[in-house]
Amino acid sequence: MYSFLSPEPYILIMTGVGVLIALVAWLPLALKQLPLSLPIVCIGLGAALFLFPQVTLRPLPTLHPQITERFAEFVVIIALMGAGLKIDRIFGWRRWAVTWRLLAVTMPLGIAAITVMAGFALDVSWAVALLLAASLAPTDPVLAADVQVGPPKTGDEDEVRFGLTSEAGLNDGAAFPFVHLAILLAVALPAGKPWVGEWLAYRVFWEIGGGILGGWIVGRIFGWLTFRIPAETKLAKTGDGLIALSATFVSYGLTEMVHVYGFLSVFVTALTFRHAHRDHDFQNDMHAITEQIERLAMMVLLILFGGALVSGLLASVGWVDVAIAAAILLVVRPLTGWLGLLGFPAGRHEKMTLAFFGIRGVGSIYYLAFGANHMPVPEAERLWGIVGLVIVFSVLMHGLTVTPAMRSLDRRRGVDPEARDMLSP
Repeated sequence: MYSFLSPEPYILIMTGVGVLIALVAWLPLALKQLPLSLPIVCIGLGAALFLFPQVTLRPLPTLHPQITERFAEFVVIIALMGAGLKIDRIFGWRRWAVTWRLLAVTMPLGIAAITVMAGFALDVSWAVALLLAASLAPTDPVLAADVQVGPPKTGDEDEVRFGLTSEAGLNDGAAFPFVHLAILLAVALPAGKPWVGEWLAYRVFWEIGGGILGGWIVGRIFGWLTFRIPAETKLAKTGDGLIALSATFVSYGLTEMVHVYGFLSVFVTALTFRHAHRDHDFQNDMHAITEQIERLAMMVLLILFGGALVSGLLASVGWVDVAIAAAILLVVRPLTGWLGLLGFPAGRHEKMTLAFFGIRGVGSIYYLAFGANHMPVPEAERLWGIVGLVIVFSVLMHGLTVTPAMRSLDRRRGVDPEARDMLSP
């Protein structure tokens, strides 16, 4: 006999998805004036949901390693397309100077510092320490939405927002060689196989160069199909922003087939696609659809992350791990960020904001899952605990400070924060 108190799981899932979609649309508006971020709310919802005894799933990454890797991968590539599409600034070595500093100085220094700290304090192998460092190096393109530039054509690109957006777009690909280096050290080195040549020639030059070239080619093709072919058949006339999702998957899929960095390719595709016709209104359509899908996928992932927290993700974490997690966010990123910006023509407040908001999140989940699936990691539960703790600290610390910090930055620039909020979706 059917009971109103015991609905079928399918009905529960459908209801939950409906509520989640409503929250995707409503929560950003509700939180805009509050010192509170969407990720904080999502993690809290997930923790509350998975505390119910009726929910028996334990969404721990060690129990579902392949699903964790693939789902995090999906969320990141959607975020990378969205980040690339909304950058108004034309690509150039001098115009992107802040980006190169954060990539070439801040990230390698951060990886080195975390590797040394983890190698000595955690008593793990250097390969495992490097994997942890490479996983925690990238600024996250998913959770950093509140410190990124506005939608296309808004002109809302101060140096801080542009720097954090472009850094998040490129350092996900730039961190991959260090993840592969950790894998080579763990697998090839004990077997006595040569690894230096493979790492430099294949994992660095070929995969980075191929990712950039592949992304540019795919972006050019989609740009031509969308904006340049005869007026009656060009894709921009459809008004269907889903073409951006197509470009994301094609760019990532084709470049991964030839074993180059798909993350890098997707971001370059987005930049090239945007450059095909920078002022066309269709740019807003494409950005809107990627942002909606990204937000929905992010909320699902963070709800599962909240569930993992209450399912024992932090069970293996000790006080040393807590100290390391705090040092990564409060010492390593701000210090390396500041060193990377020495001599850069920006105000002290801008440099401090750029250095502070090195948000860690979904990218770290992906890289650790990828590394753990390709090399032996006997300390996997402890590493997942540390990464989980860093993400929690980052979400709380950055989420609670982002609204007042960015509003203060706007006022220093002579921009009315209220007027700027009206430009944002």
